[in-house]
Amino acid sequence: MDQTTKKGIVTELISLLTQGNAHVTFEDACADLTPAQWNQHAPEAPYTIWQLADHIRIAQWDIVEFSLGAEHTSPEWPAGYWPAQTATADEAQWYQTLAQIQADRQRFIDLLQHPTTDLLAPLPHGDGQTILREALLIGDHTAYHTGEIILIRRLLHAW
Repeated sequence: MDQTTKKGIVTELISLLTQGNAHVTFEDACADLTPAQWNQHAPEAPYTIWQLADHIRIAQWDIVEFSLGAEHTSPEWPAGYWPAQTATADEAQWYQTLAQIQADRQRFIDLLQHPTTDLLAPLPHGDGQTILREALLIGDHTAYHTGEIILIRRLLHAW
């Protein structure tokens, strides 16, 4: 892939990871919430807003670490990707969750922008995954759960 094509694809991937485009951004979906709201269970919803945000954090961290090297061991599926159903977050934990999501996303963007990153080369420690696929996975997974956060906010009359 020539550098112009790579630069164009990387620009689009960064937009996918950071902008809303056709949907609300993760940051906007999580803005202006109180501890009571991010810890409240909506009727019939299995997770709170914080539990969804923390799941996004864990899954994205796993994808970033996997993308960066073979030394990484993923959490046990599915239990290792979710906080306990009764878990709650205080303000420090809520903001730490949000900060880690941003920091890990930036680490992945740095990987995308690195001159030696081949977007289409299978990762040597994977089973066919590429950096392009992992970028799309982060974007898709985050968008899916961001939609759930908005739905829970609506059920809580906080949107």
